[in-house]
Amino acid sequence: MALSKKPVNGMKDILPAEMEIRDYVTSVIKDTYRSFGFTPIETPCMENIANLSSKQGGENEKLIFKVLKRGEKLNLETAKEEADVVDFGMRYDLTVPLSRFYSNNANNLPTPFKALQIGSVWRADRPQRGRYRQFTQCDIDILGEPSNLAEIELITATTTTIGRLGFKNFEIRINERRILKAMAAYSGFTEDQYDSVFITLDKMDKIGVDGVAEELEKDGYAKESIDKYLGLFKLLEDKKDVAEGVAFLADTLGEYLDPEVVNNMKEIAAAVNATKAAEFTLVFDPTLVRGMSYYTGTIFEIAMPELGAACGGGGRYDKMIGKFTGNDVPACGFSIGFERIILLLMENGFKIPESPKKVAYLVEKGYPADKLVEVMKQAKEARENGQQVLVVRMNKNKKFQKEQLNKEGYEEFVEFFNR
Repeated sequence: MALSKKPVNGMKDILPAEMEIRDYVTSVIKDTYRSFGFTPIETPCMENIANLSSKQGGENEKLIFKVLKRGEKLNLETAKEEADVVDFGMRYDLTVPLSRFYSNNANNLPTPFKALQIGSVWRADRPQRGRYRQFTQCDIDILGEPSNLAEIELITATTTTIGRLGFKNFEIRINERRILKAMAAYSGFTEDQYDSVFITLDKMDKIGVDGVAEELEKDGYAKESIDKYLGLFKLLEDKKDVAEGVAFLADTLGEYLDPEVVNNMKEIAAAVNATKAAEFTLVFDPTLVRGMSYYTGTIFEIAMPELGAACGGGGRYDKMIGKFTGNDVPACGFSIGFERIILLLMENGFKIPESPKKVAYLVEKGYPADKLVEVMKQAKEARENGQQVLVVRMNKNKKFQKEQLNKEGYEEFVEFFNR
């Protein structure tokens, strides 16, 4: 039986044309983030299963690729539960590994620490357009900064990066977990009900207000609380400006909403809007939840009209590092949807700007060795002058060969015949 030539379902081979774009995007991301003072790091692709299953990753914890124990440690005959056969897991994001990394290396890192990490993550998800089981994440995080300077820097750096990749008229949607809780408390929900209510609220963009109401009723919540809660969102529909939206909530929720939260959101909006380096809109979105349960404060998401979905997000997670060390450390991060950005660029026929001229030298079969040396010297000089030169043997079907090379971006062909 022949071996399978197709990649594992949900994973893909990356062809040269896409790889060139991925390399270019990565270089823009790294250069831009470095200009903001972020430092590249790397963490292992596997983590201890206990770290990944600590009830901080939300629904993603159900999607972990688990790794069996090895050698004598793996005994299927005596195994009674999962812990007997599993000890590691493939990371499903870069935030949990970063928190462990910082906990282990804090003594050797500055405060605050501005981390940049780009790497593969794995989720046993159902594959769909722009979503794979192995994909690249690109995160920036600021650890040890308690003030909203962290949020301002993260949003500014991320929007600058997306702008440099040619995207315009996108949105950064922003909310606060403490606003979500204040709205729920004001409506009559108890603290132990928040997570369940927020999970349903997170479906608002898919099922609408009526769908959320129906689902909350099925879950047994009081109709009075549901009506009061969803009535707030209807009143906020035309209040997309951050300062206007949070000011309205401050007046409406009264003692339920901490004035510090209101001032914090206003300060972030004012600073971000005053220093824009890209064409985007900062939008207050009270329905924004973000699925990860580790978020403790500000949360944000990138929305691109042409994608019809989120293209990155993040927020503040001040309690996660304390799970490793016993001492909480302020932390905030933003992740770009790398794969979705690549998808959009590929679909729009993106061409790498100012890329070197690509020239193919086609050398006839049987071309003498002494003349070939001169061809190689000519190629060397062209490369030193900034050209990208491919030296290959000339095929019998030269027309087809040129067509294939042209698809790979080779604009000029130089032919060498033994005459």
